Amino acid sequence: METITTFTSELSILEISYLIASILFILGLKKLSHPATARAGNLWAAAGMGAAILFTILFHQKDGQPIGNIIWIVVALAIGSFIGWYASIKVKMTAMPQMVSIFNGMGGACAALISLMEFPKMQNHLASLPEPVSNMLGGEGIAILLGLMIGGVSFAGSMIAFGKLDGRIGDIKHPILRIVNLTFLVVLFVALFVILFMKPEADNNFPIYLFALAALIYGVTFVMPIGGADMPVVISLLNSFTGVAAAMGGFLYGNQAMLTGGILVGSSGTILTILMCKAMNRSLLNVIIGAFGVAGAGGVEATDKTVKEISLSDAAVLLSYSQKVFIVPGYGLAVAQAQHLCHELDNLLASKGVEVKYAIHPVAGRMPGHMNVLLAEADVPYEKLVEMEDANNEMSNTDVVIVIGANDVVNPAAEDDPSSPIYGMPIIKALDAKNVIVMKRSMAAGYAAIPNNLFYHAKNRMLFGDAKATLQKLVAEIKSL
Repeated sequence: METITTFTSELSILEISYLIASILFILGLKKLSHPATARAGNLWAAAGMGAAILFTILFHQKDGQPIGNIIWIVVALAIGSFIGWYASIKVKMTAMPQMVSIFNGMGGACAALISLMEFPKMQNHLASLPEPVSNMLGGEGIAILLGLMIGGVSFAGSMIAFGKLDGRIGDIKHPILRIVNLTFLVVLFVALFVILFMKPEADNNFPIYLFALAALIYGVTFVMPIGGADMPVVISLLNSFTGVAAAMGGFLYGNQAMLTGGILVGSSGTILTILMCKAMNRSLLNVIIGAFGVAGAGGVEATDKTVKEISLSDAAVLLSYSQKVFIVPGYGLAVAQAQHLCHELDNLLASKGVEVKYAIHPVAGRMPGHMNVLLAEADVPYEKLVEMEDANNEMSNTDVVIVIGANDVVNPAAEDDPSSPIYGMPIIKALDAKNVIVMKRSMAAGYAAIPNNLFYHAKNRMLFGDAKATLQKLVAEIKSL
């Protein structure tokens, strides 16, 4: 009987709830690896977080006393939950990257605020201790300072990323920013160690506020020079920052659920960042010092080149009598909200015996997996989504490639123009196919703001117009054949 009583004590129940929450986080992340189980994965992870919050409120104690201000906590949870729910149902698919940036930034801000609240308490406590102990902050201080630094960078950087994605903030590109960012990074780490070994003084919080300000400034200068085409890498990296900052809070409070969640987000975000860097042909160091997009515009002037157009009727005939067709989706498809019509075209061609697949570039769109989410919304079977490398292996046997709203991910400058800022970036090799049709509103450059010589190639035909309206007409034209 005594064993059961010990097992059901508040501390034991709380620890078990954290263990269950951590398991749900891990299982949820595992289920996110496949679209068929991704929805369930989100729900499992959300259930884990809900359980961790509920059991913390009910059973967490400090100095033998339960948590106070329950009403305020419940009200704050209700307001935050409503805002999150309302934002998620109202956000357009084209604005999903902006929402991800904001939510990610809020996570970083929370981690930074935790550090700002806990540092004065630790400072005052250590100032009252004997001299041999009071001259070093220790492990708790390291967790606080790292949480503040990483969380501040994540918050400020995510807000700048939001502004860039939403078209409210432009790029500031100058080679000197490489030096500025690298210098700022070194200064932050030096300041961290200086504060760590400073003699604690009661009510002296000026150094920590100055440190927080430096972290926020670095977050801004870190993201400002980064070009729009590289934004998926930035979002992924900032996401990993937020996870690491949350893990510092887990260390600080001895909260296993917070620690596990932060580690999972931080590690998965780091892995994704490395994959994004590979897809963009960037180094991780260039990510950290914010050196993206600093090169010149590059590209060959195309004012003397000829653009060939294709009519709707000719495009319908070419597609209907093909054996294999690849569709390359891009951000323009999301802007036009044409994913459902794209799937309708896919089904119509399939009914005529045409094999249709989708070539997905890792950084197509404005965030990692943007195109996968967009097409999943239109119920496109996951089996039809082909990763870039596999798609490139099939291009030589492809009759037609339809590029809908994509630009930089099919730009041949990445392979044949050393002066281009995207030179060396792996692309979908549309020109290996027998025919290419590019659907665009105009000849405007893509997010990287560089010319695309694919438009002028002999294999390519341009089909101008809004993607949604053009696809509607194209579907009608194929049906009439």
